[in-house]
Amino acid sequence: MAEFIPVNEPLLNGNEKQYLNECIDTGWISSEGPFVKKFEAEFAKVVGRKHAITVSNGSVALDAAVVALDIQAGDEIILPTFTIISCGAAIVRPGGIPVVVDCDPITWNMDVTQIEEKITPKTKAIMVIHIYGLPVDMTPILEIADKYGLKVIEDAAEMHGQTYKGQPCGSFGDISTFSFYPNKHITTGEGGMIVTDDDSLAEKCRSLRNLCFQPQRRFIHEELGWNFRFTNLQAAVGLAQLERLREFVQRKRKMGAIYTEALSKIPQLELPPVKTDYADNIYWVYGMVLKDDVSFDATEAMQRLKEQKIGTRPFFWGMHEQPVFHKMGLLKDVSCPIAERLSRRGFYIPSGLALTEEQMNQVIVAVKSLF
Repeated sequence: MAEFIPVNEPLLNGNEKQYLNECIDTGWISSEGPFVKKFEAEFAKVVGRKHAITVSNGSVALDAAVVALDIQAGDEIILPTFTIISCGAAIVRPGGIPVVVDCDPITWNMDVTQIEEKITPKTKAIMVIHIYGLPVDMTPILEIADKYGLKVIEDAAEMHGQTYKGQPCGSFGDISTFSFYPNKHITTGEGGMIVTDDDSLAEKCRSLRNLCFQPQRRFIHEELGWNFRFTNLQAAVGLAQLERLREFVQRKRKMGAIYTEALSKIPQLELPPVKTDYADNIYWVYGMVLKDDVSFDATEAMQRLKEQKIGTRPFFWGMHEQPVFHKMGLLKDVSCPIAERLSRRGFYIPSGLALTEEQMNQVIVAVKSLF
């Protein structure tokens, strides 16, 4: 009898055990350990940034990035509605106002043509979030940011190893962030990274992640920070994972090609593009959208696949439809029809790095049986 296929299973068969044993043997398990600095230095090289600052997860990386940019109550930040709640939450917590744009129906990324019309005197930044496998079209965003004097916060949580016009994702923002959750190309279990070329922003983020201790008088605080520290154990796993990033990207693209070849013959599905004119898909997850003439929605499709022992996840639910923001009086009476459709008709299938071809074939048979 076939076993359940989870939507994600990480691949941990490199140097992870060796490096973890080194942490245990030396006793360096806290944030003071040597793997933390090694991982930061190597990660900064990979994304072409001057500074890399580890933090405890990708969500708090955004929290620290927004605060480091000195976003104040009433400041507006433009972002795509189609994203994870962490992005909106990071803006709202210090009193900022999220201003959303709808997404492109093909790439599922933010529609860059809608950004300029949303800018007001209160706009301070654009939060760019690369979604699922393809990067946002960055050139027009950088031009708009330059024209209006706006900061760019780049959330590259899902883009380890991806490039835009040959440049690494995570290299474009005034400040950029990554996540190392288990479903990412590089995982540390939980964990995140902030990267920047700005010395003062880097210093601010290092202070914020460490309770704003001061070097001269540790327990006298001028500002409030958080304990967002990252452990040597996490960094050991991260370094082992980073060593295989190129291999992982190739593996993901091969998986994407197998799925696309098998599922593109199903007329009821919209599949992710293989490429755009600025990037090849990295298939962080393999998503699909039910066409409008399909009589059931994503919820029912996922339930049917679960009955066939196939794990799935729904697509993001738009920021403009989040009850928590409506309770705050935010994003009411906002319409983003493309995101609304994707949220209800989109889902993704197993696509973790440990997935075997045999399991993929089982998934393909199950998806075909939906129709």
